Amino acid sequence: MSSFEVSGLPEDILPMIYSQLRRMAAARMGAAGAGQTLQPTALVHEAWLRLSANRGERAWNDPSHFCAAAAEAMRHILIDRARQRSRIKRWGDQERVPMAEAEQEATGDDEKTLLIDEALERLKTIDPVRAKIVLLRFFGGLSNQEIAQEMSLSERSVERQWSYARAWLYREIRPRL
Repeated sequence: MSSFEVSGLPEDILPMIYSQLRRMAAARMGAAGAGQTLQPTALVHEAWLRLSANRGERAWNDPSHFCAAAAEAMRHILIDRARQRSRIKRWGDQERVPMAEAEQEATGDDEKTLLIDEALERLKTIDPVRAKIVLLRFFGGLSNQEIAQEMSLSERSVERQWSYARAWLYREIRPRL
């Protein structure tokens, strides 16, 4: 962790940021259901690596800004993984694996994750604030209270925005489920 310097943020808060990322990943992975083989720590480390690869291009204003970027990185990791698993499910990458290993892989959540990601991209063009709430809630695993703190909004406002965004997403993906 010490080899990654977060531009613009004091080094003494890095353990706090890492702990927050770990909570975000654990919340997201806990919601993924049985059969999930990606561990929260692996998700955080992969996101950390992706962010460190772009460190010359970015400086974060505050821990909140960094956590939002990390949630976006986690989203891309989960989407890439879901696409890969979906491709394998449709025989796009045939490979012999032991039956016990194949049974552990659950793919139902992958398709739902991909549908939510597509709808989220559309929502970003319509309403970036609600899209960020979905990103932090669904892909970041944050609670309404944590999102309110991250975005400097009231918790009630986040609840209203989340309710609207959830209904909008459901309407968008329902025909494809």
